Formats: sequence, C-alpha cells, structure tokens
Amino acid sequence: MRSVAALLLLSLAASPLRADEKVDYAAVQKIRDEALGPNSQVMETLRQLTDVIGPRLTGSPQMKAANEWTRKQLEDWGLANAHLESWGPFGRGWSFDRSMVTMVSPQGAPLIAMPKAWTPGTNGAQRGKVIRPGRLESDADLEKWKGKLEGAILLIGDARELKAPDANLFHRYDLDELNKLSLFEIPRPRGGGPGPALGDPQAFARRFAFQKTLREFLAKEKVLATIEASGLDAAMIRIGGGGSREKGEEPGPLALVMAAEHFNRIARLMDKKVDVELEIDVKARFHDDDPNQYNTIAEIPGTDPLKKNEIVMVGAHLDSWHPATGATDNAAGSAVAMEVVRILKDMKPRRTIRIGLWSGEEQGLLGSAAYVREHFGGRPLPPPDARGLPAFMRPPAGPITLKPDQAVFSAYFNLDNGTGKVRGVYAQQNAAAVPILESWIKPFADLGVTHVTMRNTGGTDHLSFDAVGLPGFQMIQDEADYDTRTHHTNLDTYDRIQREDMMQASAVMASLVLHAANRDELFPRKPLPKDTIFPTPPSSPAPKKK
Repeated sequence: MRSVAALLLLSLAASPLRADEKVDYAAVQKIRDEALGPNSQVMETLRQLTDVIGPRLTGSPQMKAANEWTRKQLEDWGLANAHLESWGPFGRGWSFDRSMVTMVSPQGAPLIAMPKAWTPGTNGAQRGKVIRPGRLESDADLEKWKGKLEGAILLIGDARELKAPDANLFHRYDLDELNKLSLFEIPRPRGGGPGPALGDPQAFARRFAFQKTLREFLAKEKVLATIEASGLDAAMIRIGGGGSREKGEEPGPLALVMAAEHFNRIARLMDKKVDVELEIDVKARFHDDDPNQYNTIAEIPGTDPLKKNEIVMVGAHLDSWHPATGATDNAAGSAVAMEVVRILKDMKPRRTIRIGLWSGEEQGLLGSAAYVREHFGGRPLPPPDARGLPAFMRPPAGPITLKPDQAVFSAYFNLDNGTGKVRGVYAQQNAAAVPILESWIKPFADLGVTHVTMRNTGGTDHLSFDAVGLPGFQMIQDEADYDTRTHHTNLDTYDRIQREDMMQASAVMASLVLHAANRDELFPRKPLPKDTIFPTPPSSPAPKKK
C-alpha cells in the first residue's frame, strides 16, 4: 500500500495548478466547535425521531407525528417560515401494532415474521395449514389452485442456503477503496443489459400488473396469508411494501416476510411430507383520514440584499419503512440536516438556507420530486401505464419546463447512506464542482474527509434536483453495517447509530452549506438538455408617450 504522502505527491504531479476556492476558516472553526462539542443536539434529535416517534412509513400516523415534531422543533430553534408543504395525494396510510406467528403443528414454536406494508391484518389469531403452491406467475398457474386455498397459508419460494458466518459486518473505507472510488467509471448502457429484470420495461410492467391480478385471486380464494423468506440471515428481516395503498383496490391477503432460518425449517418439514399448521395474529390498520402527504420546510433568511432571494438547500428523507424505527434509513440523515440548520441559524448567511425533510422517498423520491416540480420545474408526469415502473425505467414524458426560481437556486446537499462517517462528496459528473468541493472539504481532512469523485450515485433525493439541472450532491459515507444489518430491517434502531460519525457529518455538511450560501457566485451547473423550456421573462412596460 502506498503511503498517504506518496499518493498526495502523485496527485499534485498529475493535476494542473489552480487557485483554491475561498475557505472561511473562522466559520469552519465555529462550526466545528458547535458540532463536535458538548452543544451537539444531533443524537437527541435522532432519539426523538426513533425511540419516541418510531417508524415513519409515509401515510402513517407516525409520519404525521414526525412532520409536526420537526416543524415545531425547527420553529423553536428560530428558523423562519417553518411549515408543512403538501405534495399531493399518496393513497391510504398504513400501520401495524402486532405481529405474532407460531407453529402449532407438528410442534409448538415461536417464529419471527413481519407484515409487508399495505396488507391487512388477521382480525385476531387465526390458524391455517401451510401449502406450497409453487410458481404463481400466470393465469394458468392460478387456475390450478382455484377452489383449493380457503384458509390456507401459502409458503412462497424455496428454502435457501444460508451464508457462512461473516465477522466483517461493519466496514469503513480504507485509502485504497477511496482512491478507487475517485476514479470515474464510464456509465453502462441504460438497463444494464439484456433480460427482463432490468432491460425490458414492458416485461416488468406485465409482472407489475399481474400482481394486482394475483392479489384479487388470493383474496377471492380467502387465503389467510402468504409467507416469503427474508433475503438476510441471522433472523434479520428486510421488508418493504406489498398489497395496495389505492383506496378501493384489493390489497390481497396478509403478506409476511419470515426469518430465513424459520422459513427453511417449514420448507424442510414440507419436503418430508410433514403437515405444518401455523397460528397468525397480526394487527394492521389502514388510515384514510388524509390522502395527502407532506414535506417539512423551514429556512434561515439570507442577509445580503443582492443574494437573499437565492437559495441553498440541505435535506434528507424523513420517512422510513416499518420493521424497526428507521434509524440509519433515514433518521440519521434527517437529524444531521436539522443539526446543520441549528448550527447555522445565527451565522447570517448571504443566501437563504432552506431545509427540506422529505416524505415518500421510499416509494420513489415522491416528496422531493414533487417539491422540485412545484418550485423549480420538471418534466411532465408519465402516462398512467408507466407510473408503476421504477423511475429509471420510465421514458421521458417530455422536455424539462423550468420555473423562475430555478435561476436563483445554488446547490442542494443530501445525506442518506446510513450512520457512516462522511468521507467526501459525489460530484454527479459536474466537473466544475470538483475543485470547489475539494477546497471546501480540506479543513476536515483530519476527520477523514478526503475525496471528491466525479461519479454519480443514485437512490435518493439529490436526484430530484439533479434531474432539472440543479447542483444536487450526496455524501460519500463509510458503509458501516448499512447493507449488512440495518437497511430496511428489523435491526434499524438507535443502537446501530455511531455518535461520533453523526457529529462529524453535521460539521462537514454545515460547512458545505454555509460556503455555498456565502460564495460570490451561484454554484456551477451541468448543461441542460437542448429542448429545455425556460420561463418567459416578464415583459417590460411600454414607454409612456410624452
């Protein structure tokens, strides 16, 4: 492994000399003192979002509680214009209070399983025989089971081989990995190659549409529940949505995800022709009081008369899935974003600093995309037959139409990769951003922040801004145990949060936001598509006749 000094010399030799972007070291010191010292509030904010409020599934009562608490907290800290901003209809809310699954035959045993969102409960404890129907992927498959499934519990899929124990569940980037990450990769063709999984939107759409047919069939046959195996080992359950959140649409029967070890036991018994009977008691509720959902918005007004109407944003998604308390995904990012504006609220930025805490991220960046569309511009909504597709599969529905405030927007900074320490910034192929960001992270090299990469990274709310030509950046973070233990799982709790990493992230993000707010010019942008429609400037009044 090369030494750090050697790598730095190689970097200097390979790069042309340039004037560094201005860094306000006095402000950096003030930020570090507040973020890294005894005044830090980031863990208390995170405790409130996780232990007190709990999981924040979009549309749930807990999500509404999180919206209101964050609004009030930002207001109490002295931010201006703290409010909840509706982004339109989402559908039915859902929450669950209890999930108990027990094997009653051939012997009694407690089992670990949790319901998919937007599937119904059992209306008390219910018993049923387990059946393995095999593939249910076509009308012909369903016809084979017509009239044979009433009261049954369907075991979907086969037992899978579990991985060998892995001691490396927690990971931090080393220097070689960061250097490799900094090397730009030429993007692959959209879709990732042949095959229906990614490359064939029509095939995906057909499978998506068949899920509605399947739900209706299973409900009509009065199936008690379906059970799938978790994709993780060690009793970890990674889970998301199922059923339907559309009012008036059949949600199907209860859909459970079971710990792989327990699923495999049932599958092995059935392989040996042993009858299995389970008792299931799941209390789940739909909420139809308000189909609209909300983002939490607040701001620190700018102080420069010529720049106060310009905007720098920091944000994260506030919503989560439901199996735990959504600590690393993404109470961590929300707590850091809130800590950023708490730190900066008295530092008199030249531009207005605005925070956005988004809902609906887990269902497709819905909250941030709607906010950007409302305030800055966007493409037309896709046709109804394409809205069920993942965003990366949807063909553009038309050109980008910009709104006036797009011209006064500077940059957006996002955090959503778990609890890991910030190690740098993804520049999203914005070449002009790289030297600026490299200068701004230099004061944090002692905290491990060393790399800016031209690479894109996806999957979260900075993409909503990037999609309309606005500089939107996500942080490079240590992986920690995000992918191995916490992402969308029943282990995503406060206990998995790294306190020092949250404090470090708060300092780094606050400094980036403040420097963007105080920069002489707006942050540089990537070129927009040629067919972009710009807002028509207001016409000047005709001169008065003398």
